[in-house]
Amino acid sequence: MANTKSAQKMVRKLKKRTDINTARRSRMRTFIRKVEEAITSGDATAARDALKVAQPEIMRAASKGIIHKNTASRKVSRLASRVKAIA
Repeated sequence: MANTKSAQKMVRKLKKRTDINTARRSRMRTFIRKVEEAITSGDATAARDALKVAQPEIMRAASKGIIHKNTASRKVSRLASRVKAIA
């Protein structure tokens, strides 16, 4: 348990930041899941539209420090190649 005032404040700040990061990560995963569902259904236009919406969301997560920039680029690249394959 935190003993000093400043340590207690840091615990509060950390909890708030963790909640925000968790929500952002969950939001990103939701968008990725929508693209993957469209890919598995075989609907090329729906997959393309879902990817257009998911790509900025993934890159936003990278800019906020939720995931690394290269990880975000890799996720977008792999999703794009899968969408291109069904088209």
